[in-house]
Amino acid sequence: MHEQPLEQDGPLVGEDGSVGYRGVTACQAVGISYRQLDYWARTTLVVPSIRDASGSGTQRLYSFRDLVVLKVVKRLLDAGVSLQNIRRAIEALRSRGVDDLAGITLISDGTTVYECRSPEEVVDLLQGGQGVFGIAIGGAFKEIQGSLSHLPAEPAGGPVPLGAEPEPAAGDELAARRARRRAG
Repeated sequence: MHEQPLEQDGPLVGEDGSVGYRGVTACQAVGISYRQLDYWARTTLVVPSIRDASGSGTQRLYSFRDLVVLKVVKRLLDAGVSLQNIRRAIEALRSRGVDDLAGITLISDGTTVYECRSPEEVVDLLQGGQGVFGIAIGGAFKEIQGSLSHLPAEPAGGPVPLGAEPEPAAGDELAARRARRRAG
């Protein structure tokens, strides 16, 4: 197998036409040190998918998707999540058969890591995939608007003069009784 010279910058093109990036380039693109990259590869947190190091003189070759995963790991670290918790979250995803980590949306509160599957479903990856409660405010806003569209409203300008109360909605027996009692 023919190795590219070390001085070459930019992507390396493999025999099958795939494009890969050496460790130094990956570090610069993601904003991490080479020591971090090497540690993460040796401990299988993020293994290069194109070519792993296989002895002295060989270099790892990372795909674009690998760089995305590296960037996610870095952002989680920057958010205060421990490397141990990041590793547990990624292992939880992999154990569920999620191979394409670049297609996942992760959110964190600085302590734990959540997988966002949809606007309504968020899963705590550090608690064994336990579901957590999420509220999409925009969705609740639209639901309330839809519910109120066929319900009665009252003017907010102050007290309503006696005898000028709005008619109770059909089927609202309690409001009808109160209106009859007030009317005398």
